[in-house]
Amino acid sequence: MFFVSEALTMKYVLVTGGVVSGLGKGVTASSIGLLLKACGLRVTSIKIDPYLNTDAGTMSPFEHGEVFVLDDGGEVDLDLGNYERFLDIKLTRDNNITTGKIYQSVLEKERRGNYLGKTVQVVPHITDAIQEWIERVASIPVDGKEGPADVCVIELGGTIGDIESMPFIEALGQFSYHVGPGNFCLIHVSLVPVLNVVGEQKTKPTQHSVRGLRGLGLTPNILACRSTKALEDNVKAKLSQFCHVAAENILTLYDVPNIWHIPLLLRVSSFLWGY
Repeated sequence: MFFVSEALTMKYVLVTGGVVSGLGKGVTASSIGLLLKACGLRVTSIKIDPYLNTDAGTMSPFEHGEVFVLDDGGEVDLDLGNYERFLDIKLTRDNNITTGKIYQSVLEKERRGNYLGKTVQVVPHITDAIQEWIERVASIPVDGKEGPADVCVIELGGTIGDIESMPFIEALGQFSYHVGPGNFCLIHVSLVPVLNVVGEQKTKPTQHSVRGLRGLGLTPNILACRSTKALEDNVKAKLSQFCHVAAENILTLYDVPNIWHIPLLLRVSSFLWGY
């Protein structure tokens, strides 16, 4: 976790998702960026999509949703459109990282002989390429001003435990160590379902999701729990005990009629203002 007063080096906020897909990681990441911008910080965003496609241009909208076209012609995930609208920034195609782009970059280097005959492997070559890409793109200004942003919000697409996400999880674990704990904050978006039969909020899916995340080398600083209603105090206490996250860092993102309500939910929780 980091403090907004420490603005001398780039800070990174990683948003991951657990249990199921479609929880709203993109809107959560956009809302976090908006709050940080309201604190007077300059914010940029990166979306990681673990699929092998180099971009979203040839993907069916029925399978992946609508494609968002950037100013530079990049055909990317619709989440980047949310980033641009929420943060009033202009992103480039490089702000969308895919497995296809990373492997293509590494294989081109291998063909040019950049690796000097070494055996090219997922670790360290793919994981290093991911980290280098993040650092390079995070330093590019996207708000029309000179110099790099203060904070980079990174959204990891998919769900923790997906096979295709593993190289990114490993790279981000190394990256968190590389930049230091004071410059890296992990927010895990998870599901706390309410079973109609018993009518109570169930924490076990989130417990298992966090356990899987920690087993892969990443420990969440904040839990953003999706549910149909606000988390009860006893539910927060249970999540805090079993997920090793302070109760004040566990917040509810309950169902709202409009995505623009999400920044207000996060602001009311006041969880970012001290970081």
